[in-house]
Amino acid sequence: MNKIVMVVSLLWIPGASIAQSVASQEQRLVDLSNKKFEWLINKQYDSLDKLLDERVQYIHSNGWIQNRKEIIDDLKSGKLNYMKVAVKESLARVYGNTGVVTGLGVFEGTTEGNPFSLNLRYTEVYVKSGKHWKLASRHSNRMP
Repeated sequence: MNKIVMVVSLLWIPGASIAQSVASQEQRLVDLSNKKFEWLINKQYDSLDKLLDERVQYIHSNGWIQNRKEIIDDLKSGKLNYMKVAVKESLARVYGNTGVVTGLGVFEGTTEGNPFSLNLRYTEVYVKSGKHWKLASRHSNRMP
């Protein structure tokens, strides 16, 4: 009986370790997503540029679609200016080398000089490239 308990215990430990590893990766993705919003507000374009995948697509709540170059250029020019992002909830799920972050927040700033304040639900897809996560896709929907 002791041998059976020991074998079952040994089999259970690696599974627990994998679950902890996934949970740790998911928390890192939530933290990275939140950090990205800080970079947008603080105009840290170099950090943002390193995060964005070469083929990233930002799909805004108004249907506006941007690629990597457009994202950075529009932020630098002031065409799009984030002033505040208040994340109300955020959850990450990791599937191998892909991570999905979903969240809800209030986004404030200006677009072409016009102020906005939007309640948005968003989905971000990250892909792991080497040791680093890259943002491959972002989509947001307006909430009532």
